[in-house]
Parts: sequence; C-alpha cells; structure tokens
Amino acid sequence: MENKETILILNFYGQYNQLIARRVRECNVYSEIVPHDISIEEIKKKNPKGIIFTGSPSSVSEKNALICDKEILNLGIPVLGICYGMQLISHLLGGTVEQSDKREYGETLVDIDNTSPLFSGFENQNVCLMSHTYFVNKLPEGFKNIGHTSDCPNAGIADDNRKIYGIQFHPEVNLTKNGTEIIRNFVYNICNCSGDWNMASFVEHSVEELRTKIGNGKALCALSGGVDSSVAAVLLNKAIGKNLTCIFVDHGLLRKNEGDEVEKIFREQYDINLIRVNAKERFLSKLAGVTDPEQKRKFIGEEFIRVFEEEAKKIGKVDFLVQGTIYPDVIESGAGNGQTIKSHHNVGGLPDYVDFKEIVEPLRDLFKDEVRKTGLELGIPDYLVYRQPFPGPGLAIRIIGDITDEKLEILKDADAIFREEIANAGLNKSLNQYFAVLTNLRSVGVMGDERTYDYTLALRAVETSDFMTATWAKIPYDILEKVSSRIVNEVKHINRVVYDITSKPPATIEWE
Repeated sequence: MENKETILILNFYGQYNQLIARRVRECNVYSEIVPHDISIEEIKKKNPKGIIFTGSPSSVSEKNALICDKEILNLGIPVLGICYGMQLISHLLGGTVEQSDKREYGETLVDIDNTSPLFSGFENQNVCLMSHTYFVNKLPEGFKNIGHTSDCPNAGIADDNRKIYGIQFHPEVNLTKNGTEIIRNFVYNICNCSGDWNMASFVEHSVEELRTKIGNGKALCALSGGVDSSVAAVLLNKAIGKNLTCIFVDHGLLRKNEGDEVEKIFREQYDINLIRVNAKERFLSKLAGVTDPEQKRKFIGEEFIRVFEEEAKKIGKVDFLVQGTIYPDVIESGAGNGQTIKSHHNVGGLPDYVDFKEIVEPLRDLFKDEVRKTGLELGIPDYLVYRQPFPGPGLAIRIIGDITDEKLEILKDADAIFREEIANAGLNKSLNQYFAVLTNLRSVGVMGDERTYDYTLALRAVETSDFMTATWAKIPYDILEKVSSRIVNEVKHINRVVYDITSKPPATIEWE
C-alpha cells in the first residue's frame, strides 16, 4: 500500500522474526521484513515510521556477525532492538557486549522502569521470555537502564532523546506477558503511528493495484478450493471480473468428495469463469514410484504448470498466473536466509520455464489469519473461510512413501472419519488444523481370529495462531478412541492408529 504507515523489521534471521511482523500488524500497523543489510537509500525510500532490529542466532562479537549500516541509528527514525538487536545497537554505538557466565533461557521475571514510554501501563515487574548467552555489559553514551533481571544487568535500555530502545527478551512470543503491549507502545507511543492497517484497506488497495497491474490482460488462477486460493480468486474476480479464469485442477489428491464440493461452491455462489480439469491419472502416473517428499512437491508443481499452460492455450492469450501463496509459504521455503525447510507448491515447486508473462501473488505478504479476515471482508462464507488448511500437493505429502490409487482411497476414507468425529465433538473451530497421515509402516494385528499385516495411520491435530509455531492438541481420549475404533473397523488395510504429540518446532505441522 502506498503512503501507508510502515514499521521496517531488519531480518537478522532469529527464529521469532515473523512473529514480530505479525504482532506489529495486530496493532493495525503495517510491517515489512527487509534484509539486515538494506541500504540507507532504500530505507529512506520506504519512509518507515519506525525500525525493529530482530534476534539472531549469531553474536555481535563473531567475525562474520550480521551487521547493519550504523547510519540507520542517525536517521532520526525510532528504533527498537530485540535480543541480538539490542546487543547490536550497543555494539554499534560504543557499548560492550560480553558472554555471560550464566545463560538465561525461558520465562524470567524482569524488573522494569514503567515510566519509560516503552513500558507505559505496566507493573514494575513483568514475566518475559529470555533466550540469550550474551548480554550488554556497558551502555552506550546517552543510554539509561530501563530493565534488569537477577542475572542480566541490562534487560532494557533507552535513549529517549534519539528514540532508540533495546530489550534483551522477546516480546513477540506468548510466553512474554503483555508482549504485544510492548510492541504497541513502541509503534504508538514512540513512533506515533495512527494505525491504518486493516483488511478493509488491504482489500481496497489490492483491488486497485491488481486492476492497474493487470489492466485488460487475462489472468489464470490456480484454484484448489483451499482458503488461500479461494480468497485469491475472489479478490481477483472483484478486481478484473471476466478477465479472470479459474482453473481447478483435480489431481486426484484431494480429500474425500472435495473436487465436487469445490466445483459446486464456485459455480453456484460466484459468477467466476471456472474450468475443472480431471487429471488424476496424469498425476498418479507422474508420481509412480516417487517416495521423496521434495520430489513429490516438484513433480506436482511442474505438472500443475503444464496443465495451466495447456488450458491457457485453449482459452486464448493469458498474461498472468495467479497463486495463493501466503507469507508462511515464503518463509518456510527459505526466502532470504538460504535455508530451506521444505519446498511449497506455491513457491518452490515451479519449473524454470513458465509460459506466462508474470506470476501474481496477491496474498504473499499475509499470514493465515489475515487471509481469513480478507476472505470475510470479501464476503466469502464462514464455512469456506475457515475450511481446514490443505497443502497444494494434497494427500501426496500425507502418504509416506510411494503413492497408489489404493493408498489414496484408504487415506481419504480414514481422514473423512477423523474430520467427521472432530466436527461431531464440536472441536472443529478450536483446532486450527487436523488430518490423517498414512504411514509407510506396516505392523501385525489381529481382527477376528485372523492375523493382519496392514498400515499404521497417524492422526495429527494442532493449535496455533499463526502456523509459524504450533502445539499438539489435547483431544480427549474418548474422542480419539472413537476415531480409532471407527477407522480400524470401517477402513480396510488399517490395523493400527497412533496420535502425533509433537509440537512445531521441532516438527513441522505436515509430516512431509
């Protein structure tokens, strides 16, 4: 959005960086993550109201430490340093940073100066998440202490005249009490933001921007029926109307009956040009014998593009390919830090040659909850907006090992039972994602008087607000017991059901 209030977040690759961006946006202020080595000229061009230095796995004393331009601190723009960010500010301005004899990790009671605008409205103590080995030993000239713990003499520092602040703890995580309020104090009390970022303004700006960008060009949208692609499709439809064609590729890897449901929703509820391509056999042929999850993603991504190209030629000139890429897709694909956790269908699985003028990703900067809010703003029904998240490669990455038609049918039936019982128990709104995984593990069982040697099915359910971190859901035992009993009794070739009790991190939400 042009002329919008912006908080720039300099990325030093700490594990919570994206949460910082999300917390700023929760304060109705737009945030943008930029490289730590961004130039002064680029910063001036973006004209931010404030700048946040993030955490980092490195130390300022290391030979190859990540350092930003010191001149940033002389621009007159308010700065907040978090953890490594605070140490970097001190380092750049003449303070000293030392390794502590005693590391601080976990929830820690911090004594704070609540007369500071950063801690306005706080008690004089606050529980905060600490995660550091190094600490600021000597303050730079012009700074004062505004926080300490029993083991960290400088847990908070401030130069009120220059509006430069630093905190050794992480306000962006839930374990820090009132953490979002600290960020709110920074963006409102110190940066003097008014708070003009919301989904209504995002929709208005996006529609205007898409009309300008696409003009009279033709756009082709990859519609999967999931939340992200659905919101992207309706947003594009609002912007360019009949110049948009949605291609729904039914690759045979969707959940039970989902292909028919998607077609019905978009044909009956929206006046959108929709082409359904039934390509199950094509995809299964491509995936035959493939067991590596990265290869699955890349093969499916490439085949998607090939299908789009073929359909585009049938309908005439197409200039733009629309994808429902969202921010966590970009982050987990390693954008910016060179470390790929896993490729995403919308990001990492595209072939080198794409027969389109340009790819359009209108939701690329949004977190999942912002995508849902955008969907509601666009008038999309609740039941579609809050549909279970579903990966682009579909059930291909919920079947461990090779993919066959038989395995697909097994997983579809089992997953449908799990989702049905979760809904019957009234947990479908409180659980953020839940699904079944067909493992490649077979084990001995007994049914009736006969020995079986069949598949183990894993159930996965998590609670999360941003999909960047997640905790495993404590589903009541009686519900899990009912799900397990139904699956084993109603679905052939499954004789064992297990429940995944791993959080993210260390695991990801999906198994592959």
